[in-house]
Amino acid sequence: MNSILIVDDEKSLRDFLVIMLEEEGYRVITAPGVDKAIKLIRENIFDLILTDIRMGGSNGIDVLDEARNTLPDTPVVMMTAYASAETAVIAMKKGAYDYISKPFKIEDIQLIVKNALEKRKLAKENRLLKSALDDRFQLVNILGKSEPIQKIFNLVEKVAKSKATVLITGESGTGKELIAKAIHFNGNRKNYPFVSVNCGAMPESLLESELFGHEKGAFTSADSLKLGLMESANKGTFFLDEIGNAPLSTQVKLLRVLQENEITRLGSTKALPVDLRIIAATNSNLPNLVEEKSFREDLYYRLNVIPIHLPPLRERKEDIPELVEFFINKYNARHNKAYIQGIDPDALKVFESYSWPGNVRELENVIERAVVLETEKKIRKISLPDELLGQISPDKIKVPEMDQNNIDLEKTLDQIEKKMIVNALMRSDGIINKAAKNLNLSFRSMRYRIEKHKLKNKGKTND
Repeated sequence: MNSILIVDDEKSLRDFLVIMLEEEGYRVITAPGVDKAIKLIRENIFDLILTDIRMGGSNGIDVLDEARNTLPDTPVVMMTAYASAETAVIAMKKGAYDYISKPFKIEDIQLIVKNALEKRKLAKENRLLKSALDDRFQLVNILGKSEPIQKIFNLVEKVAKSKATVLITGESGTGKELIAKAIHFNGNRKNYPFVSVNCGAMPESLLESELFGHEKGAFTSADSLKLGLMESANKGTFFLDEIGNAPLSTQVKLLRVLQENEITRLGSTKALPVDLRIIAATNSNLPNLVEEKSFREDLYYRLNVIPIHLPPLRERKEDIPELVEFFINKYNARHNKAYIQGIDPDALKVFESYSWPGNVRELENVIERAVVLETEKKIRKISLPDELLGQISPDKIKVPEMDQNNIDLEKTLDQIEKKMIVNALMRSDGIINKAAKNLNLSFRSMRYRIEKHKLKNKGKTND
């Protein structure tokens, strides 16, 4: 039940508001003057305060000041029979939620009370969500005791408080976005937005519109002004995922953001200042792309101020037991399977011998599947997917035997590659982005191989 404090020297008005608000289901406490109100504020928590401005020789602004200091999340509505722009401006500047003149209609005060309490509720929910996000991305919650991951934690801790641009590299599924969020939520910008965009997940024209926004009439379907994601992230952090897949034309505009701290909406000539921390990530080899002229050298050096490379899971297998325990607890809670208490030693040995081409993301998916299917107290080997149990080591892969006839190596490799591309597309429902990630390829590289094998019509770029 919401608690409301009413402060007014008119007993008839206090009684009227008590009757009206209690009928609405609120708990109401009253005070006839400023001194009593301040005492109540210091001793209680109120969800809303309604106070008159002029009460004899006292001033309701003093009640507002006390509320702001003692109950900063509690909205305060000012009431007065002496309505003037001057008193309204003073009250609002000092943090009053709203201002209402006497005499007021019942429906007007009911609406103000409802809106003020809703605002407090949303503010509380946002604060709890923000606290949860802060806690989730604290460095102590990013798992790993291995030497490579501990070095990364130390580096993240050092760069988080700075504005330096960061380039995170690593295979798909290694947790690049998690590290980007850890940098943001442990830095000075944590109270501002963290906004991300996948540079390989949308066509060039749409990507630029999303990043920079557009003016009305900038192109055929631009029927209204659209703010870009970078503009909406002002004072916060902007995460450019899969930056290696950004088209060259977009790279030029990103370079300007880094150099000049400004953006220009599509269809406009006016530059808008932005204050952003840029973090980029890629699973591509950017120096190779620079040599191939598909990635700008100047942009690469602008991004690569603080490089952070995330090792694949196969290079930090000592972290697997801790990760397994974490994901079991996570999916126990999600799927109401609290009786699963761990993993059988034989199953853990499978985990530790597997190469994990999908890295931590693949490990998490396997654990979720096992939690859902397992009927015993511990995840058993029998509950693991076939690809883990039937993994073939490289030295056991069958290759064509040499005989009296020569073997066309290039043709054979092409056939193997084509079969793998087709298989990956089938497993990803024809979505090129997903198939590329499954093969640890960039979107551009995957598209090249599809065209090379005349599979151009076999895939689509996204869902």
